[in-house]
Amino acid sequence: MQKLESIPQLGCLRGPLALAIGVFDGLHLGHQEVILAAREHAARHDGRAVVLTFDPHPLRVLRPESAPLRLCGARYRAVLLERMGLDAMLVCPFTPELASTEAEDFVAELVGVCRPLGCVSVGYAWTFGKNRGGTIHSLMDLGQRHGFAVYGVPPVRVDGEVVSSTLIRQAVAAGDLARAAALSGRPYALFGKVVEGRKLGRGLGFPTANVRVEAEMLPPYGVYAASADIGGRTLAGVANLGVRPTVEKTGSVPMLEVHFFDWQGDLYAQDLEVRLGAFMRPERKFAGMEELRAQIASDVLLARSAPLPG
Repeated sequence: MQKLESIPQLGCLRGPLALAIGVFDGLHLGHQEVILAAREHAARHDGRAVVLTFDPHPLRVLRPESAPLRLCGARYRAVLLERMGLDAMLVCPFTPELASTEAEDFVAELVGVCRPLGCVSVGYAWTFGKNRGGTIHSLMDLGQRHGFAVYGVPPVRVDGEVVSSTLIRQAVAAGDLARAAALSGRPYALFGKVVEGRKLGRGLGFPTANVRVEAEMLPPYGVYAASADIGGRTLAGVANLGVRPTVEKTGSVPMLEVHFFDWQGDLYAQDLEVRLGAFMRPERKFAGMEELRAQIASDVLLARSAPLPG
C-alpha cells in the first residue's frame, strides 16, 4: 500500500481513483463499509482504491477541549488499512487552513489532481469544509458537476445500535472488550512498539515484552489473557496493562507487559499487536517482589486455561 502525505500526491496514482474519505478512528464496521464501497468501485472500473484520512483528529484543531481519545494510533490505522487491500492511503494534515477551506474548493482540488477522480465514498452523515458546510447532498451535486460517483454509505447497526467510534470508546472504558470487538469487526487489540524495560519480569522468572501502546483510549488497568502473532505462530500469554505501581513511581506512563507462554526470543524495537481477552484482575500494588512473583504465577495458571483471544 502506497502512503501519501498531501493531496497533490494523488496525481502520481493512475486513475480512476476511488476515494474513501473520513477520520476512521478505530476502523469499525461502519468505516469498513465506506472503504468497501470504494474498493468495489475501483475493481469495477480498473481503478485504484485510496483512503483519504486526517491527522490529527479534526476536533484537536477545531475544539481541543472536546477532542476524543484515540482508539488507535496512526501507525496501527495504517496496518489495519493495509490488511483491507487498499492501493494507497493519504494522511492529510488537518490544519486551521484546511478547516477554513470551503467544501466546494476542497472537492475542486481533489478533482484537479486525480487522473481522474472516479468516486468518493463517505458515511451518509459525513460533513466537511468550512463550518461543516459540505453534506452528502452537496457532494452529490458536485459529483454530477465534475463527473464522479458518490456513495453515501448508511449507518451499520449492531444489536440495534448505530456503530460509532464513540460507542466503541464507551465499551472500552467499561472493559466490555467483547462489545468493542463486535462493533469493530475484529478482536480487540492494542498495538505499539516493544521497548526495553528494566527486565524485572525476567528476574522474576516471567520475561515480558514491554509494549508502548499507541492508543489513548485504554480499557481498565489490570491483567488480561492475551495472544499475538509472532514469527508465523499465534502465541498465548498473559498481559498486564497499567502503570506498575509495585515497581514504578506515581505518574508513570501506561505500559502493556506481555508474558508469552512457552516462547523465548527478542522482540525489542518490533511492532506488536496484542489481542486482549478475559479480564482476570485489576492492577494493584504488592508489598514486595516475592508477593508479586506469586501473583504472576497464579495469573499465568489462570490465563493458560482462558480462551485464546481472537
